[in-house]
Order: sequence, then structure tokens, then C-alpha cells
Amino acid sequence: MSLLDMIGPVMIGPSSSHTAGACRLGLVAHHLLGEAPRGAVIDLHASFAKTGRGHGTHLALIAGLLGMAPDDQRLPHAFEQAQAAGLTFEFRDADLGDVHPNTARIAVRGDTHTLTVQGSSTGGGVIQVAQVQGLGVNFSAASPTALLRYSDAVGMIARIASTIAADGVNIATLTCTRETRGGQALLAIELDQALSPEALAFLNRWPDVNWVRMLPKLMDG
Repeated sequence: MSLLDMIGPVMIGPSSSHTAGACRLGLVAHHLLGEAPRGAVIDLHASFAKTGRGHGTHLALIAGLLGMAPDDQRLPHAFEQAQAAGLTFEFRDADLGDVHPNTARIAVRGDTHTLTVQGSSTGGGVIQVAQVQGLGVNFSAASPTALLRYSDAVGMIARIASTIAADGVNIATLTCTRETRGGQALLAIELDQALSPEALAFLNRWPDVNWVRMLPKLMDG
């Protein structure tokens, strides 16, 4: 048991599940979009939909989309901050199926990119990301996480892993999902440390790779 398990995360707001976790889900979308968000549609499931407003969930999700951490003093004013930043947003109640009750699906667009992320706040500020761009993943953002979307081909995972090893970085966990054989695939790799800018640029230049993101560690401790 860690200190975080006993006392909870450092945060602004009344609930680690509905506020700190929600903010981190927004932060995941913020970092993976890779540019300033301009519009967002956020579907809220079960508990998030029913009790979210009273627990600050809506504010926290928008704060995360704007790049704020759970302990940011600006979090209670996230809607005003969004207006100032030119971010429009819409919340909808939704049935997202057999998922954790504290689940949100965030569809966000910037000036040049769009992104969809679905994840859950599982308690104590901890999150679990289940989908990115409609493809299944399984990571918590408790460590730096590299995500790559590419055309499925023989040896791609081995090549990517070799590049990471050459960068002197160790892989903790890896999940891969593909639409169909030879179709689009999404690889999520939790790492002991972030990849260097040179390694990321090298991966980005591969003809079969069309999307690379390096998500920083978002959890305390």
C-alpha cells in the first residue's frame, strides 16, 4: 500500500474519483491531441452522468483538456478558462455499455487533428484508459506512455521495441489492437522513462506510422 492509497491525491475538488480522476482523463486527451483543443463533446456514463455536476466532474474534465493538473488552483474556474482559450464544449449523458460507472468518452478537435479517448476513473484519482481512436488500449498514465498508430505489418512491434531499446528505455507493459489484419493498429507502451525527441522523430518518419504521441506520467508517487 502506498501513501497515495491512504491519503489520496493532491487535488482541488471534493472527490478523487469524480474530480482528480476526471481531470487526468482530460489530461490524457490534451496530451494525445497534441495541440490546443478547440471543441469537445464529452459523453458521461452512469455515476459520472448522475452525480458529476455536484462533484466537479464537468469542471475537472475541461480543466484537464486545457492542460491543468488536479491540484491546479484554476480548476474551479475551468469553464471561464475554456472560454478565454477558445474551447467550446458539450456534455451528454450516455450509456457506454458494460464499463466502470465513472467513465467518460471525450471527442476533441484542434485546428488540425481530432481525437477520441474513453477511460474510467477507478478511485483515488487513478484512471484506466480503455480506448483511443476507437481501438482498445489498457494503460493508467502512471508512467510515461508511448502511443503509435500505424498500418499493421509483419515485424512492426519488433522494430518499434528495438528502437525503444536503442534509446536506452525499458518497456514495462505493451498492448496492441488492430482493426483487421493489415489494417490500422494502435500500440500503447508504458515505459520506465519518456523516449527522447530523437527516437520519437525517428518513429514518426516511418512510412507505415501515421501517428505518434508521448504521454507523460500523470500520476503522483
